[in-house]
Amino acid sequence: MPSSARAIRSRRAPRHPTPFVALDPAHRDPLHRQLYDALRGAIVSGRLPAGSRLPSTRELAAEAGVSRVTVAVAFDQLRAEGYVEARTGSGTFVCNGLPDDAIHARRRAPGASARRVTTLPARRAELPSAPTFSAPEPTGATGTIAFRVGVPALDLFPVTLWSKLVARRWRAMMGEESERLLGYGYPLGYPPLRRAIADYVTLSRGVRCEASQVVVTSGAQQAIDLAARVLLRPGEPAWLEDPGYFGAREALEAAGASIVPVPVDAQGLDPAEGEARSPRARLAYVSPSHQFPLGVTMSMRRRLALLDWAARASAWIIEDDYDGEFRYVGRPLASLQGLDAERRAAAGTADDGGRVLYVGTFSKTLFPSLRLGYLIVPPTLVDAFTAAKTATDRHSASVDQAVLAEFIDDGHFARHVRRMRLVYSARQATVLSAAETHLSRWLDVRPSSAGMHLVAWMRDTIPAGVTDQALSRAALATGVVAMPLSSHAAPKRGAELRRSRRARGALLLGYAGCSDAMLREGAQRLERAIVSLVRKERNQRSGDA
Repeated sequence: MPSSARAIRSRRAPRHPTPFVALDPAHRDPLHRQLYDALRGAIVSGRLPAGSRLPSTRELAAEAGVSRVTVAVAFDQLRAEGYVEARTGSGTFVCNGLPDDAIHARRRAPGASARRVTTLPARRAELPSAPTFSAPEPTGATGTIAFRVGVPALDLFPVTLWSKLVARRWRAMMGEESERLLGYGYPLGYPPLRRAIADYVTLSRGVRCEASQVVVTSGAQQAIDLAARVLLRPGEPAWLEDPGYFGAREALEAAGASIVPVPVDAQGLDPAEGEARSPRARLAYVSPSHQFPLGVTMSMRRRLALLDWAARASAWIIEDDYDGEFRYVGRPLASLQGLDAERRAAAGTADDGGRVLYVGTFSKTLFPSLRLGYLIVPPTLVDAFTAAKTATDRHSASVDQAVLAEFIDDGHFARHVRRMRLVYSARQATVLSAAETHLSRWLDVRPSSAGMHLVAWMRDTIPAGVTDQALSRAALATGVVAMPLSSHAAPKRGAELRRSRRARGALLLGYAGCSDAMLREGAQRLERAIVSLVRKERNQRSGDA
């Protein structure tokens, strides 16, 4: 085809895909009416936006398997009612000004949609609702969003370097590499990446493993979900940190586990309390290096007690090391999995494979949309996880795994982590300084030796009637995302509920993904939100009096 013809065809091609049209010759309505209804519905719903070009009558007739006359009759009806317009020499386009009934239909759509989704399958309705890292855009305010939790410094990711590695990988696939990476991959992950992960966690996190124990997953969430479904039967109890990571609660409940909340204090999860509540639990989920959301580190005494319990109860431990690389005082702490391996080797029981499954993610160290994490399992469980991963999604994205393996092997990953450690330490200092200036009257914000967020405890200067949930909503209205601590707590009952009401709430202030300017402005906006909410609460109390 000549280049000029290709250019004309490109300009005339529809900007949006043609909506799927299923025509039924046996239906009571004629084919032209069915086609009219389908196209009108696509226009009214917005799937064919104003200004989009429809296919020609010849193209649509061939695609729908009808005559051009049928398509022409449907187009004529749409033109007569003002939904489309014909432009000489260009084609048929959706009108910019829709008829009144179409506008009214579009306005009704959200309500109708809401009614439709209220009826869910029974199993889906049982799944928990939880806060999310992907907070909605705030309303009522303009500007930046500060304090989102779990978001790394995306502005500092080496995009240019990563794009070069991606391009080089795709060029390599014009040869023998194409069949290996473009076809179905390995269920447990791309072998070079599994080796790179095993080497990295052995050196940096004190994990004891071989590459054969590494399962590459679609983020840490899939790793936790796989572990829960492989290790638990429906109804079996599982310990969960309280407060704790809501994603772990989702995965455990989806697997049918009976959740046993175990309190977290300054030394981390308390195994003695866990045994008192459920001595025969099948599994315990912990984040010992930097507990989410409180940020505490599990003491050595409790680590050993937890391992002893798992050995006695033949239970499993999921160790979530979501941001263990970011420690600002001394070296990163050795993993619970490595401690378990050392103890078993010293006791001469190394052949039993151990009781700890180690979870890591690249969402916090690189970028969340990469959707790659890993699970390191005892050798005795490799076959079970191979089957589970195959049944879930066959394998994670092979090309992304190959790029990541090269990124790690060439030393870029280690350099990036070291750089981010310095950046996050400086950004934490900025939060602390801004909090001292703007928030110290209302919130108690203390430094942390690790992690990507701080806990801001509510002071007694905030009236007792104001909850951290209310503070979070008020902050969001000013453009600040400050997640309430209470959203991570287990449901309270009885005396536990009465005790919890006396405890002050807190906000989580993420800083890793925010520039210094965003953090300072976020503190100022949060101050205004708190002052306004406190004033409103006090005025309401005085009015009631």
